[in-house]
Amino acid sequence: MMRGTLAELEAVVTVAAKGGFRAAARELGISSSALSQQIAALEARLGVRLFNRTTRSVTLSSAGEQFVAEITPALTAIRNAIDLTDEHRSEPSGMLRINTSVGAARMVLAPLALEYLRRYPRMQLEIVTEGALVDINAQGFDAGIRILEAVPPDMISVPINRLIRPAIVGSPAYFSTRPQPKTPADLETHRCIRARMASGTIYRWEFERRGDAFTMDVPGNLILDESDLILRAAREGAGLAYLSEWQLVEDLAAGRLIRVLEDWTAPYPGLCLYYPGRRHIPAKLRAFVEVVKEMRWD
Repeated sequence: MMRGTLAELEAVVTVAAKGGFRAAARELGISSSALSQQIAALEARLGVRLFNRTTRSVTLSSAGEQFVAEITPALTAIRNAIDLTDEHRSEPSGMLRINTSVGAARMVLAPLALEYLRRYPRMQLEIVTEGALVDINAQGFDAGIRILEAVPPDMISVPINRLIRPAIVGSPAYFSTRPQPKTPADLETHRCIRARMASGTIYRWEFERRGDAFTMDVPGNLILDESDLILRAAREGAGLAYLSEWQLVEDLAAGRLIRVLEDWTAPYPGLCLYYPGRRHIPAKLRAFVEVVKEMRWD
């Protein structure tokens, strides 16, 4: 007699990966109460507790750790078998889940994601944005999109754009009361809008000119953790901002922002789609890879 349905087994693995019922329920598309009932029913039939539950946390019991370790390879094999079956469809279908940063999602949404859905209307595409890099395997994602230097070395990567160019900008109102900086050292007398990274550290502005590369902890009394907020603050004259050039095209063209220190801000390697190296790539992911290769830009 089957002692655990496939849905229950997926539920256990997802709760273990997400570290809680609420996040796992969102991942599985069911209510927290329904998920809890699935787990409780399986535990009752097995006669062991798989999770230790408190008001603040959900952790695997020792039996649960062994159970998850044993069933995960089998669930992976089942998912792979389903993916292989998809090869016989006339076009990809199902759900493709991609993890990325907010900035990268904004950059690729129109040219890549929407084109993918136009070509493959039977597909569902979920893009989840997080500042910190996550283990896409453990978190149930098919692929990730990050800048090249952040891609884990054990992943297959496909370039999306060749380079990303940073830019330092300020508003006309800001420069009406102070001169434009000519060198990075001049920033010591300016107000800069500083950025808090997902890791918790303050971003050090990066400079390079004629092979001389260095970083600088710029002065400033405003710290933000989201690029759109930094852009808005720069427009309002709060200080100088260090942002990606692609975010600034309209503002620069309209004169809302003025670019400075352009010869000190060198481009860096751009975005990549990445996914686990394995023998078989699901049809839904392979189709997205083809869209990326076709629409790659500089």
